[in-house]
Amino acid sequence: MAIERTFTMLKPGVLSRRISGEIIARIERKGFDIVGSKLMRISRALAELHYAEHRDKAFFQELVDYITSGPVVAMVLEGDGAVLMLRRLCGSTKAEDAAPGTIRGDYAMHTGLNIIHASDSVASASREIALFFRPEEIIDWKDGNNDWI
Repeated sequence: MAIERTFTMLKPGVLSRRISGEIIARIERKGFDIVGSKLMRISRALAELHYAEHRDKAFFQELVDYITSGPVVAMVLEGDGAVLMLRRLCGSTKAEDAAPGTIRGDYAMHTGLNIIHASDSVASASREIALFFRPEEIIDWKDGNNDWI
């Protein structure tokens, strides 16, 4: 598999439930490198741009309202086949279909209040990373120099 970058976002419900550390730990244990991370509030304009492909769907306003209702943790992850691997770790976007052992299967009760976003393609990941991160906010790093441990 090729090394890829993908975008993920822990949604407001994760922070309000105080489970961001648990989810980030699962992402790290899977083997992803976190190369960008920030706590932020998303503006309505950014939320609408981020979810532009859903603009004509009935759930669009609910999605925008939810994502702007509180802080989120936006992250850029790197790893082998990162886009597909993260989507598998997250599980189905429909809460009732998300298998136990996946992030959504273990933590999401309602599809409309989904707890994590994961890019659905390499192209989407590139677009979403550019929406949320400036190039200088992404840090290329590799394991191996652990003299500080």
